[in-house]
This record gives sequence, C-alpha cells and structure tokens, in this order.
Amino acid sequence: MRLWSLIVVAVIATIVAGSTSAADPEIVAAGPSIGALVASARRAGLRVLESDHLVLITDRPARVGDGVEDLPRLFDEAWATWCDHFELDSAQHRQWRACGCLIVDRERFRAAGLLPDGASEFANGFCNRERFWMADQSNPAYRRHLLLHEGVHAFTLTLRGLDTPSWYMEGIAEYLATHRLNDDGRFVPTPLPLQAGDVEQLGRIEKLRTLRAAGTCPGLEDVFATPAVNHRDLSAYAASWAAVALLSRHPEHARSFAAAERGPLDGAFTERLRSSPGWDAERTARNFDALTDEIDYGYDFSRSRVDWAPGQPLDTRQAITVASGRGWQNSGWSLRKGERHGINVTGRCTIGLLESTSAEPSVRLETEADGISLRWYRGRPLGRLLVAQWVEQPGDGGRPRFVVLAEGGHGEFTAAADGVAYFKLNEPPGELADNDGHLTVEVGPK
Repeated sequence: MRLWSLIVVAVIATIVAGSTSAADPEIVAAGPSIGALVASARRAGLRVLESDHLVLITDRPARVGDGVEDLPRLFDEAWATWCDHFELDSAQHRQWRACGCLIVDRERFRAAGLLPDGASEFANGFCNRERFWMADQSNPAYRRHLLLHEGVHAFTLTLRGLDTPSWYMEGIAEYLATHRLNDDGRFVPTPLPLQAGDVEQLGRIEKLRTLRAAGTCPGLEDVFATPAVNHRDLSAYAASWAAVALLSRHPEHARSFAAAERGPLDGAFTERLRSSPGWDAERTARNFDALTDEIDYGYDFSRSRVDWAPGQPLDTRQAITVASGRGWQNSGWSLRKGERHGINVTGRCTIGLLESTSAEPSVRLETEADGISLRWYRGRPLGRLLVAQWVEQPGDGGRPRFVVLAEGGHGEFTAAADGVAYFKLNEPPGELADNDGHLTVEVGPK
C-alpha cells in the first residue's frame, strides 16, 4: 500500500454529484505533487490532458466528439468565473492547478497509485482539496457538470478554505458548475439554467417540482440543517442549489449574501448569515418557498419578486392593474377567509412572440383574461389570468404556497385565508421579459 493512501482524510459524504473532504492543509501537503501524479499516470499508460488550471488524467479511450479533450479548456473558462464570484484576483492565483481523475476502471487507477483507499468508494465524485476523482459518465453534459462541480470544491477548499455547513458547500458547487455551451463550444455560466436541453440529466428543477407536488419539499431552515450525509440524494442537492440561487440572485438578498461570502467560509457561516444586517428570517423563508413553488427554467428573480406587504381590507369594489411581464403581483387589498368576491377583467396584452419560420415573420401573441389555447402551462392556457392567496398551511398539506382561487375573465371565489389577493398571467417565470401591456381587474365583495 502506498503512503499516500494512508493520509487521505475520510469522506464527508458520498453523493449523487460528488463528495467533498475539507482535508488538513499540512496533511495534503505531504502528498505527491501534480508533477509526480502525471509521471505515475504516464507510466501506467493513462491519458493526460492539461490546461492552465487543470491536469485531467483518464483511462477513457479517445473518441471523436465525446468532448473529453475540451474539458481542461472549459475548466479554465469556468475558473475565471469562480474568481469573479468570490472577487479573487485571478492574476494572483494564476499558478493554481487542480488534478482530476476521470475514471472508467477504478482498479487501474488504484494500481497506478492514483486512487487512494480513502477516496475510492464515491458514487460519482470525490474531492480532497486540489485533487478530485470522478466516475466517467455516459452523458457529455453531465460529465462536464460533474467535473466542474468537483472543480468548484477544489477551488473553494484551497483558495477560500471552505469548511461550511454542507448546504452551502454543495449548493455553491452546483450553482457555479451549472452552465451551457455557446455556439462556439465555450463555457457560459447559467446558475439558473435557461432550458432543460442545456443541462441534460441534471434534474434539479424537476426534482424540486416533484417534491412540491408530493408535499415533501423542504423549507429554507430545513435546507440549512441538512446533514452532510443527506447529500447522497438528489433532493438535498436540488434544495441546496435553490437556496444558494435564491440568496445569490434575489434582489433582497444578493448584496448581504455576497458580503457573507467574502468573509470566512467556516462552520459559523450560516449563523453569520442569519445575523447579517437586514436579515429577516420569516421573509427569507417565504421567498424560498415562493421560489420552489414557481421554479422553472430561466426563472427571473427580478420579475418574479413578490411584494409581501399586508394590504388594506377589500370592502368595496376596486380596479387593479395586472402587468403581463411580472409574476405574482400584490393587489394591495386584503381578503378575509371565507368571504365571497367577484372579478371582471378587461383589456388585452401580449405574452411573447410566435417564432418566425422561413415563410412567416414573428408574431406577437396577444391574450385576454381567458388566455390562449395555442399553448398550455401547468394545466392552464397560456396568458390566463389567475387570482391567488399565499396560504401558510394549505389544506392538502405541504409547504406554504400560492393557492389559485379563480381564473379567467369573470367569476366568483371564496378567500382561502386572511391575506392579500395576488394576480398574474399564467406563463413560465422565465418568459416574462418579452411581454407587454396589462389587464384591468375589477374585484370586490359579493
């Protein structure tokens, strides 16, 4: 047995996307240099692919079009975005390199002294400071994601001394690894993926929607308390990614979260976040529930931001303007549980474009309150007016969410709770930016 196999620390978690170990720097320093690892790889007949910031060792045979030879270049492109995220001067760290092993046959790497015993039982990936190991994947997009996920671990463990609770450790790796390739095959960060085809087999958004439908989606405090061992499961990965996405991109949280990330990334990280200026635990938890309730590809935090102001009692009929380019909109009027109300809606607005073909130009899609059956979203026509309330304890269980009370151009509904009435047009939250116009809703007691 080689000495190196005796000095690798234990695995924190064996997980769907990878595992991480925050090893002691003095212990790791006693391990072989990257140059020695490369020499061992070449003696064993393994392929070695190199770039400025990655040495990738693999026993995967060269295959045209599988994208493996592009991985070191893509790693470097992603590395630059990681420096930007943490406001690190890339020039000061230009000598930084990680060594990754892309493995088909684990025994071959073990025989070459490149797979220490303490790192050999991972499901898909494992990282120990600047070294990481990953099982080869059949899907190129997921292989890239896994490589970058483990790369973020290597980056944060070494350059940021990361030793945070697991929700941030795994959430930031998912967040910074999520990407697509542009037409030139270059890395483009997409922390909130725009479409499913960009992130094949990732499944984070689909998992959150499945958990929501089953009434088992965690809340933010549940995510904060997630044990490291739970990150064997896709559910924990999806929730941790969503928490980091919310805190990084929501207009109410982005600045304070970025400030927290500039400080120590240690075991007290969550508590320092909770004690940061302006932190409102109840409001932040509600924003997280609103995200998981509405999550979809291309989710737009600025347009989907919810105003949680309490509103005034709706005792007389009122006219409310509902913008087509926003998510749930606070009407400014509060309802009392059990009261009956009626709506009548007028106006027309646009909800995007019908893409052009070789024969026809693009056409703006217009809708009235009943929506258009050309396309449906979540079981309702696109553009259909929806009326809802935020319900903390839905009758059918699960996390707090928006409960739709009425839809379409006219009708009556019963308030489900004491609280504000919210309105929006039915459309994916990633497709709001090209909308224009509004509808006018008259709403009042019956």
